[in-house]
Amino acid sequence: MSGTANNPFQHIVEPLDPKNPDHQFYNLSKLGDPRYDRLPFSIRVLLESAVRNCDEFLVKSSDVESILNWKQTQTQTVEVPFRPARVILQDFTGVPAVVDFAAMRDAVMKLGGDPEKINPVCPADLVIDHSIQTHLTTALSFRKTRIWNLTWGSKAFRNMRIIPPGSGIVHQVNLEYLARVVFKHDGFFYPDSLVGTDSHTTMIDGLGVLGWGVGGIEAEAVMLGQPISMVLPEVVGYKLYGTPDKLITSTDIVLTVTKHLRQVGVVGKFVEFFGPGVAQLSIADRATIANMCPEYGATAAFFPVDEVSIQYLEQTGREAEKLAYITKYLKSVSMFRDYNEVSQDPDFTQVVELDLSNVVPCCSGPKRPQDRIPVSEMKKDFETCLGAKQGFKGFQVAPERHSTVVPFEFNGNNYQLSHGSVVIAAITSCTNTSNPSVMLGAGLLAKKAIECGLNVKPYIKTSLSPGSGVVTYYLKESGVMDYLSQLGFEVVGYGCMTCIGNSGPLPEPVVEAITQGDLVAAGILSGNRNFEGRVHPNTRANYLASPPLVIAYAIAGTVRIDFETEPIAINSEGKEIFLRDIWPTREEIQAVERTFVIPSMFKEVYEKIEVVNERWNSLVAPSDKLYTWDTNSTYIKSPPFFEGLTRELLPPKSIINAYVLLNFGDSVTTDHISPAGNIARNSPAARYLTSRGLTPRDFNSYGSRRGNDAVMARGTFANIRLFNKFLNKQAPQTVHLPTGETLDVFDAAERYRQSGLPLLVLAGKEYGSGSSRDWAAKGPFLLGIKAVLAESYERIHRSNLVGMGVIPLEYLPGDTADSLGLSGRERYTIVIPEKLTPRMKVDIKLDTGKTFQVLMRFDTDVELAYFHHGGILNYMIRKMSEN
Repeated sequence: MSGTANNPFQHIVEPLDPKNPDHQFYNLSKLGDPRYDRLPFSIRVLLESAVRNCDEFLVKSSDVESILNWKQTQTQTVEVPFRPARVILQDFTGVPAVVDFAAMRDAVMKLGGDPEKINPVCPADLVIDHSIQTHLTTALSFRKTRIWNLTWGSKAFRNMRIIPPGSGIVHQVNLEYLARVVFKHDGFFYPDSLVGTDSHTTMIDGLGVLGWGVGGIEAEAVMLGQPISMVLPEVVGYKLYGTPDKLITSTDIVLTVTKHLRQVGVVGKFVEFFGPGVAQLSIADRATIANMCPEYGATAAFFPVDEVSIQYLEQTGREAEKLAYITKYLKSVSMFRDYNEVSQDPDFTQVVELDLSNVVPCCSGPKRPQDRIPVSEMKKDFETCLGAKQGFKGFQVAPERHSTVVPFEFNGNNYQLSHGSVVIAAITSCTNTSNPSVMLGAGLLAKKAIECGLNVKPYIKTSLSPGSGVVTYYLKESGVMDYLSQLGFEVVGYGCMTCIGNSGPLPEPVVEAITQGDLVAAGILSGNRNFEGRVHPNTRANYLASPPLVIAYAIAGTVRIDFETEPIAINSEGKEIFLRDIWPTREEIQAVERTFVIPSMFKEVYEKIEVVNERWNSLVAPSDKLYTWDTNSTYIKSPPFFEGLTRELLPPKSIINAYVLLNFGDSVTTDHISPAGNIARNSPAARYLTSRGLTPRDFNSYGSRRGNDAVMARGTFANIRLFNKFLNKQAPQTVHLPTGETLDVFDAAERYRQSGLPLLVLAGKEYGSGSSRDWAAKGPFLLGIKAVLAESYERIHRSNLVGMGVIPLEYLPGDTADSLGLSGRERYTIVIPEKLTPRMKVDIKLDTGKTFQVLMRFDTDVELAYFHHGGILNYMIRKMSEN
């Protein structure tokens, strides 16, 4: 990671400090190329990596020239390699990675190679944060074999560090502790950069560390030393100016940016922020905006390092020596920004602007993060959605049912629910729980609410899952934690909870009332994802909001309220209390933040990170080079991906007479494809687990069982909100076309497999949007799906499909299933020639006699190489088996 012996750019290496010649760096300023100072700062990071790792094999000097010439090459689909400095994983994707590595070691051994070659070369951190559920009292909600697998991995693999449960959310731990900003390795200095197996890896871009989410499959290859092959991206410059209103939160800004950039269209592009408005934003504010990058579709959302970044590093307890060399290095290579200095503004592909003074309080929903709604319009918008046609902004409830009220009893008291009633209110997710301003804002609002005599109804499932122990520390020290607790917002753990579907069960009387009235109940959360079926099966409307607004809606008990004209509640004295009466200003919040968010807190919390979990540290696992599989485990199972793998490659074959398994419209998410939440009792996965002797209380979630392919294959397309055109309703089912039977998706796929019939999926725009979930590609592969034909793809999911050898096909511009007259009931032959080239057109022939062309979305030669091998992991196994 610190240069190669035959690097043609050795002549620009020089000491960072003349007094210490062993501390060196590649001084890009010495390239003597005027193009360098016009490059976006994010592209400079790619350039440095190419220069430092140039070996004229994996990285060539022609790649360096392509990046330097970015202004011309950005629109030419030019492929370049990128070797990030490190990899970060969370446990939902980290466990499958360790399982895959263990299986790959077995496969290499069978091919006569050295299994220990399957070992991370690139440093990797795995943070256990997604396995925590709010109804569990232990931080270790996963079972023995999952723990055994991870602890084995931590000993069997070099360069892999595991951060135990209870430490915090992966992205906040990354921001506060793991981020180097400038890497120092073998005496070389270079920019910190990373890829991660979570789409919100982009949060670290707020600190000036270039990073983005990749599929778990691609991350595994990077860990094994493969560079990422990427198309040189366009860079959209996003100029911020103006001053936000004193009542505005960073969440309001990010939801505004999210909607704006979705409209601009930034899928597959970098976004780089600049302008004087950036200087007014804290690192927590910038990180909040960068975190939501997947929701507006960009690859990265980069904020170059400036003085505010250095101040944050100091605030979070980084040593003075590190701060000095970070500053010196970045200034030496022209990667240190002054956002008020216009002369530093680089060239961009396109520039868009936002006046921060125009931002208003807002939420997003009820089903997508980009559907922003001003708080002043929430009541009207929900009521419009209630009657609108089923879709992203509609529930299709008959007009005569809009005023349905269902009484119920809870803990001896009588209550009632109606459409829009809040039943889940969660301060959760990496997006906001990393930000002291909104967390302290929530605490101050809670304090004022309690002082005004307000409360939250006890049947509402409230929770507070901070991003790290530091948050709890400053909430307690500032005196607001008691008020949060009095409203029901008690700390339930540190990790990704309600946002990923780990809210746990609702009270049974609440569920019965919702079911009885067929109510559109609401969840309100400070998260980043609100896709259908993700948060909870009983909350059909889910809204993203700032932590203070989460509390406000919890107190109101409904989203059908206009805070401007209606009181949030009436206290015990009969006084009407309005939201404006208890809302804290930015000045109030900042005063508390300056006093109570201090470096000693971060040092105290993170000095204990390796020993914080006594149960974890007491675990013992063998360090054998091969993993001992437990055939009785329902959590960890050797996957079938490499069965029958040989050294020889077979030529690609056409897909003959494929049936369509599922026929989708737009915005099918990875949550639809591979849900992470609880396993329904009537599902194929539940039937499998029952056959293994488990009872429903032990089913746990799909996320927790990602180490077991038998569960995950059965959980593929098992989301209850799946909308399949074959059925014209929401259900995890499809039509088995040869017989016309309606079956669970897995059962239909099994019927096809037993008959030896290949399968295809049809889809609209933005197929695979959402989480960077490798099982959303692995699951379809196991179901026998050979290709997906869509109008467009989310970047990470397309990469994951490629990684599993599933062909991503794309309609040509102007074509859609409707324009081509496709019902999905035809049989499809995809003609694949022996010689393939990136982004080539191929023919599809239907059994009806119709023929049309589509784009084969293998975007680079490297992706084609992976396809020829049957996937990226097969490629790596063959490579590692060479003598």
